[in-house]
Amino acid sequence: MISDRQLHKFGGSSLADSQCYLRVAKLIKDYSHPNDLIVVSAAGKTTNHLIAFTEAINIDGRAAHLELQGIRQYQLKLIEELTIGQEKQQLTAQLNDELSTLANLTFPLSEKVQASVLGHGEIWSCRLLAALLRQQDLPSISVDARCFLRAEAKTQPEIDWGDSLPLLNELLVQHTHQRIVITGFMAQDKQGQTVLLGRNGSDYSATMIGALASVKAVTIWSDVAGVYSADPRLVSDACLLPLLRLDEASELARLAAPVLHNRTLQPVSQSTMDLNLKCSHFPESGSTRIERVLASGRGAKIITSLDEVFIIQLHFLPQHDFNKGHSEVLTLLSRLQVEPLAYEVQTESRTLRLAYTHEVVRGALDYLQEAGIGAEIKLHEGYSMVAAVGAGVSKNASHCFGFYQQLKNSNIEFITEAVSGLSIVAVLKATETQTLVQSVHQQLFKAQKRVAVALCGKGNIGSSWLELFNQQKATLEERHGLNFELVAIVGSQLYWFEPNGIASAQANDLFENEAIRHENNIWIDQLGAIEGYDDVVILDVTASHSLTEQYPNIAKQGIHLISANKVAGAAPTDFYQQVKESFSKVNRHWLYNATVGAGLPINHTVRDLRESGDTVVALSGIFSGTLSWLFQQYDGTTPFAQLVELAWQQGLTEPDPRNDLDGSDVMRKLVILAREAGLDIEPESVCVENLVPEELAKISLDDFFEKSESLSQSMAERLEQAHSQNKVLRYVARLNKQGNATVAIEALEANHPLANLLPCDNIFAIESAWYKDNPLVIRGPGAGKEVTAGAIQSDLNRLAQLI
Repeated sequence: MISDRQLHKFGGSSLADSQCYLRVAKLIKDYSHPNDLIVVSAAGKTTNHLIAFTEAINIDGRAAHLELQGIRQYQLKLIEELTIGQEKQQLTAQLNDELSTLANLTFPLSEKVQASVLGHGEIWSCRLLAALLRQQDLPSISVDARCFLRAEAKTQPEIDWGDSLPLLNELLVQHTHQRIVITGFMAQDKQGQTVLLGRNGSDYSATMIGALASVKAVTIWSDVAGVYSADPRLVSDACLLPLLRLDEASELARLAAPVLHNRTLQPVSQSTMDLNLKCSHFPESGSTRIERVLASGRGAKIITSLDEVFIIQLHFLPQHDFNKGHSEVLTLLSRLQVEPLAYEVQTESRTLRLAYTHEVVRGALDYLQEAGIGAEIKLHEGYSMVAAVGAGVSKNASHCFGFYQQLKNSNIEFITEAVSGLSIVAVLKATETQTLVQSVHQQLFKAQKRVAVALCGKGNIGSSWLELFNQQKATLEERHGLNFELVAIVGSQLYWFEPNGIASAQANDLFENEAIRHENNIWIDQLGAIEGYDDVVILDVTASHSLTEQYPNIAKQGIHLISANKVAGAAPTDFYQQVKESFSKVNRHWLYNATVGAGLPINHTVRDLRESGDTVVALSGIFSGTLSWLFQQYDGTTPFAQLVELAWQQGLTEPDPRNDLDGSDVMRKLVILAREAGLDIEPESVCVENLVPEELAKISLDDFFEKSESLSQSMAERLEQAHSQNKVLRYVARLNKQGNATVAIEALEANHPLANLLPCDNIFAIESAWYKDNPLVIRGPGAGKEVTAGAIQSDLNRLAQLI
């Protein structure tokens, strides 16, 4: 066996149309290896239509014909849109042959024939996906699982390990260097007849095949990212659970939660493979991993419900021992793998009540009637179920009380705690469960505070932050007990606003299709009026003056702000104070650590010194990663202008490098730091040396590079003079205790602390009452999209602590 082999299972919703098939093919290319196994369900609602077809045969031949025609059109459309040449011809011919056979079926259909009919959906999706993969140069073969999976028909068919394993091993040996696409949902009995594996049978066959093949991991891809704290269709603030204990997952599956099935987990518990649940539509939006840890549980994690529940009632006759009788019934049902969702023992009335789903109740009833139990057996319908699931829930007094409290006014039949302590289950008279689930979820989990995030600027820094946010979102939420949703991305002219959340992994790819033009800053008003969120934060990673002018309005809307934009922090004092006061008035936060030193904690440090009682008297250093790189590289062998163009090509400068060379960026950083230190300073009071010759200042960027000889010449003269003194050139910012501020080229000794840096490094020297003779120095990378994105994320973490 191949120890690193994995298995990927795709459900019907992941194969609903041609675009879904193409998405799945890309997922297989990106996430699988040549030896991996792939299990598929029938595309879309194919199985439902096949069921309708078989039912119509018994009632109305014309209706059966129309149903079959609909199936034909759907399948042919998929083949037409996804395949070409010989693959298309072969798939079309096979489909037509099989549909002709189905068209000739007549009433009555035996159960074995009906099972064979219903398995066609998996066959068609299996063949089609394998053909699509081959067209994309991914060697693949389609395999009907009935070739090797063996099982006997019953209410809950089980795969026969002993008969299936050698057949699968033989198949794997024959196809060692290609992906094997396998049908889900069905197996074959010893007579060669089709056996359907029941509800969620494809998931069960996937984990069973994975266990037989000793795969490393099984990933079930569907239209949801995994297990949530409640059905997100019912509870809008339900949270995705990145990790779930295997016993909790098994209990959730036993209670018929739609995302998991009990039998799906049986092979997982009996093997060493991992199980992951992911969303095929947004693969980077998160996932749930089922893990084997059995650490102590602290209470409920999930609220689940069912709207269609049946009760089998057994009233034991007086001549029979009730205690022995009801125990034997529960043991029998466990052995037959048709355990009830919940049960109630009424000793005084000698009654046992068993709750079941509609899929299992008929089989359980048949078993009980055939067992010759000394009891009167009745079937009752018209019930619902609500349950809280999680290790330790039955011992969590707060969760138990909250569960009872929210249900006490409902028509409760009975409430029971699982013997395992993994769930509390309430069986009720049929009711609308959505409201109950919402109230229980709110009561038990206190609905995490939700924070809406809007990103302004989708360039290098914005794109890097999106990647970082995608990686860190789950950790950020777990660390602070908050839920963060990216709800808007704003460009200079277009914006994308989605109150329900934007998948950060897909944001850049989908922006052009989803974004619309914005006028009069309408997006700020929309964020201010957004519903369903407790807080809103805007991340400004632009250099926009016009956006800076909107900062007071952002505060007025009750929105927090995180800035990498330096304009406001270095604006004239009146506006700077206006911005600060605007946020302070409404108890909102304006954080801007990323404005100076990228990811270096310079703003925090200066502020902390002042707030702890120290007095900053002077600041100096190399504040620009771009200018640091240029002057570290500049030794006269390469003209200065050529180095500028090289830095521009490598993305080390602003889109227009003159915005670095004119010193304004360094000036703003110096003003921001001075203000953090508590010093009064105006931008215009800083003496700034502009490195851009006057004749190059206002021409186009192309002309600037074309005519930049004057820049190289002036810098060569400065360098020659420095070399004559055995010195090097550096672009230095200084603020002294008299309030004199300069940003200019200085000639420094080669071993000077400000001269001896790595390219792109920043260095900040802080002189204070406490650090008078030996300045406090902070040094490190001061440029780059990744470190700046990290500074934004750091401020987002800080904001999470503050709110």
